[in-house]
Amino acid sequence: MPQPRYICIHGHFYQPPRENPWLEAIEVQDSASPHHDWNERITRECYGPNSRARLVDHHGKIIDLLNNYAWMSFNFGPTLLEWMEKAAPEVLQGIVEGDRLSKSRRQGHGNALAQVYNHVIMPLAADRDQRVQVTWGIADFRKRFGRDPEGMWLPETAVDLASLEVLADAGIRFTILAPRQANRWRKFGDDKWTAMPDGIDPSRAYLCKLPSGKSIAIFFYDGNLSRQVAFEGLLASGEKFLNRLLQGFDENRTHAQLVHLATDGESYGHHHAHGDMALAYVLSQLSRYEKVCLTNYGEFLEMHPPEWEVEIHDDSSWSCVHGLERWRSNCGCNMGRGWQQEWRGPMRQALDLLKAKLDALFEIRGKKLFRDRWAARDAYIHVFQDRSQEVVRRFLDEHARAQPPLSDREVREALRLLEMERHGLLMFTSCGWFFDDLSGLEATQCLRYAARALQLAKHYHLDCEEEIVKILEKGSSNVPRYKNGRGVWEQLVRPTKVDLDRVLAHYAISLIYHTPETHTVVYSYEVEALDQEVQTRGESHVAVGRLKVRSRLTGHTAQTSFMVLHYGGLDFHAILRKADGIAEYEAFKKKLLDCFNRRSLADVAQLIQTEFPGEVHRLDDLFLEERRRIISIVLQDRFEEYQRVFERLADQDKALLKTLAEQSFPIPRSLHLAAVTTFDQHLRQEIDTLKDGGSVTRIKDLLDAGKAWGYQPEERQALGKKLGQDLRDLIGTIHTHADLPTLTAQADKLLDAAELLGVPLDLWQTQNHLLDAYAQRAATEPPSEPLRQAFLHLAERLNLNGTLLGWRP
Repeated sequence: MPQPRYICIHGHFYQPPRENPWLEAIEVQDSASPHHDWNERITRECYGPNSRARLVDHHGKIIDLLNNYAWMSFNFGPTLLEWMEKAAPEVLQGIVEGDRLSKSRRQGHGNALAQVYNHVIMPLAADRDQRVQVTWGIADFRKRFGRDPEGMWLPETAVDLASLEVLADAGIRFTILAPRQANRWRKFGDDKWTAMPDGIDPSRAYLCKLPSGKSIAIFFYDGNLSRQVAFEGLLASGEKFLNRLLQGFDENRTHAQLVHLATDGESYGHHHAHGDMALAYVLSQLSRYEKVCLTNYGEFLEMHPPEWEVEIHDDSSWSCVHGLERWRSNCGCNMGRGWQQEWRGPMRQALDLLKAKLDALFEIRGKKLFRDRWAARDAYIHVFQDRSQEVVRRFLDEHARAQPPLSDREVREALRLLEMERHGLLMFTSCGWFFDDLSGLEATQCLRYAARALQLAKHYHLDCEEEIVKILEKGSSNVPRYKNGRGVWEQLVRPTKVDLDRVLAHYAISLIYHTPETHTVVYSYEVEALDQEVQTRGESHVAVGRLKVRSRLTGHTAQTSFMVLHYGGLDFHAILRKADGIAEYEAFKKKLLDCFNRRSLADVAQLIQTEFPGEVHRLDDLFLEERRRIISIVLQDRFEEYQRVFERLADQDKALLKTLAEQSFPIPRSLHLAAVTTFDQHLRQEIDTLKDGGSVTRIKDLLDAGKAWGYQPEERQALGKKLGQDLRDLIGTIHTHADLPTLTAQADKLLDAAELLGVPLDLWQTQNHLLDAYAQRAATEPPSEPLRQAFLHLAERLNLNGTLLGWRP
């Protein structure tokens, strides 16, 4: 009898945490343009598409959708899912739904695996830190998927026996490793071991017996197949991918065979465009294949328990042939730019030293506040996942010292210590060492976590920043402007630090271009305006008030009086000082406003200098997003002035441009710039009117007029993004829109305009909105024929086969 054959495709979906450590939010990352940040970009290119992957016919028409997560094995980084919960909840819903569906198909075994919390290299972490990483990873998994995990992904598959012991202690049944991480193996009952580099048979499960007497199952993925998917273009064709999977079986094997591969999940759509579609094709075909069964690791392990045991190579990984050296030395593993990585050693040394000091501080201070300080740290994930007062109170009731009860000051101290420990763990996220320079996004992110931990530790008189920076200084940067680790710290890390005063300054300066609010949230801080007033004179402004701020993370508060003098343009002068008595503050406020309204700005500045001394803040104290918003507002008047000049010049030169084009005379750059800027502005205006009765004909007339001198929109990408967003918003209202014919006509105009401009639209979410809307309407009552025809028309315009109407995830 032929032995059964199984296929399992595993995706390790992960991004490093990117949040500003002080703000608990991701600020704009220009390198991810046209998206706000890299999480958003990769979610659009990969994580979202895999929740509804498109299957197309030979004409490119979408004929089916597949939730790849329901058919593949996968793990997601907990820090990525935390971000997704707020920023892309519909994608997270698709991921969780995929696991739920897989349980019903795989004898109760879900496709999702857990992952160590923030992707640390486990063998390089202390035992206590290994355990909290696994504990937090499991806690996050339970929150997302509503069940205990069977398997857990080790970051970079970096492993040693100690980390396997931690997994086994936590009830994890299996993990996945690279074939070269197997040292030797043998069948149960045999005396002789086999050892060949990369020679282990990946088609079965193995049992690793641990020194404690426990054991854990290990799957070693097919190295050649995984490499072809990740690096050799196998995802360019779904058919080739399928055929290669089927070729992985060996007729000479007499056991139940598992062909399985493991790659970064980002291979399916981010690293390889349309990789999600190739994967969907393979999964769709295999789900109907009679001779091969799609499975996941939990199901296979239940049906075919290990009959072989294995010993691993300690301190090994999948992405460094030198073991673990990529995360602590210049081992030669890099991104191929020819740069040195001598900085890795000093960075590891500096953060190891800092971690030891932080832990010693936590040990001493925590002993006075918690029943068991390390157990409290293990449970702290429930607080930073939900910082409501109820959760914090419940956490403290369980873990804080019982007698005497903690005072308000001690509660703040307890939370500050736990935040210090959290950032002390986050600073070891593996990506900080993976890439080519200390000044890269990932390395500086780790250093910012270190800076935040240092800042918190300084409240307890532990100030070792200079000691840490001296060690970092030994690491040379490949970028001349930074020179070494000290340069990176001074230029890229220190300026990002945030304290309560900076939050107050941010609010005060923002007030010039904001509607005043009594209570507002500034990222992870709550600001209360005790008093505030803004006055304007020409292009200048003055603001004065009293503010109170509270950290939502630690509960610490501060209060200040402030004044802001805006001279105009980008020249802001803000001063904070400790809150005055009410009478003194009111007297100064009256004097300041009178002076601003009656006298020169020089007199105002003199008054401030003599009567309101304090800490000075300027525009660069604003957080990045708000700073850019205010700069854009300030520059808008200047842009409009340029636009008026360009408009006048372009109008004067219409005939001249046409004549120059007819004479094949190269159009001078200044003439071309004025005309293109003007035409682009007119296009934007016409596009803005489309959803409110505007005409595509006017857009066509504008383009025809520009053809005479070779006009091509320079802002094509921005125009396409605007059209796509308007269309997405429009179709997003289809659930409740009463006048479907009008909505359809508006959608047609937006699509016609895109065709005229020759700009591709991102239709993925728009298509989802349409299908969801039809399914919702059909669920309540059978759609009328006019309604069905309207949806069919929109489906055709959006490249969807009409048979998909009624599709449900």
